[in-house]
Amino acid sequence: MTAANASTLRRSLRRYAFTVPWNLFLLTAGSLLVAFAIKSVAAPHGLLAGGVSGLALLGYYVFPKIDTSLWYFALNVPIMLVGLKMVSRRFVLYSLYGMAATSVLIGWIDYTLPLDDPWLAVIACGVTLGAGIGVALRSMGSTGGSDILAVICREKLGIPIGRFEFLFNVVVFAAGFATLKLEVVLYSVAMNFLVGWVTDACLSMFSERRMALVISSRPDAIVQAVLHRLGRGATLLEARGGWSGEPRQVVLTMLNNIELKRLEELVYEIDPGAFLIMGSGFNVQGQGFSGRKAL
Repeated sequence: MTAANASTLRRSLRRYAFTVPWNLFLLTAGSLLVAFAIKSVAAPHGLLAGGVSGLALLGYYVFPKIDTSLWYFALNVPIMLVGLKMVSRRFVLYSLYGMAATSVLIGWIDYTLPLDDPWLAVIACGVTLGAGIGVALRSMGSTGGSDILAVICREKLGIPIGRFEFLFNVVVFAAGFATLKLEVVLYSVAMNFLVGWVTDACLSMFSERRMALVISSRPDAIVQAVLHRLGRGATLLEARGGWSGEPRQVVLTMLNNIELKRLEELVYEIDPGAFLIMGSGFNVQGQGFSGRKAL
């Protein structure tokens, strides 16, 4: 595949990522994983998740006659109503679908994962729930709950999303300490650390970017190779040697993991004495990479 064809394919895939069917597919898949984790693993083993799903589970443990799906739906409705007035309508509508799908699937699933070891339940629930949240968040919405409250607090109060989620979960687990056994709550805390790790892994799995800086005596040739042989953009930065004081041009480009090795081969093919620096650039927005998904 030529660089031009690869670039055209990437643009087509990026455009498709903004379509309604793709976003609904991601939300449905994420909702299914979240619902399975809650109904088939967390609830049967008495585990407590974070966020609104944790409050729904807590409500079910205290009032078992009311199904978890009803608790989840009832807790999310006022959040959605507030979100419609204070957050992007598109984000809330997608999240409304995610919330409704999760509620329906929680009520529909009638299966308990046969696990006797509580640590296996913690691992199974943490991985499944984290994967579900991560898949849903790759869309232009979410499965509802504290995500919307976090966005509102960031926009209106300047509270970072991560800090709000942490404080919200502190409240959930404090309520858990008051109503559940200590060992169950501690298992749940461990599970939620795993949820956070898996969610981050899902969000970065297919979008991790690498920044490359090339210091070379032939910067123009390297730029042409990046443009025409890799199909990526490049920027020339004006620099000056710290030891020699001589002016130099540094090539800056952003690549994915697959293209990184190809860049290394190209650079040292052009200039065996080049100096190549590669680092992480996970959150990359702009032409050729991810577009901004406005809330």
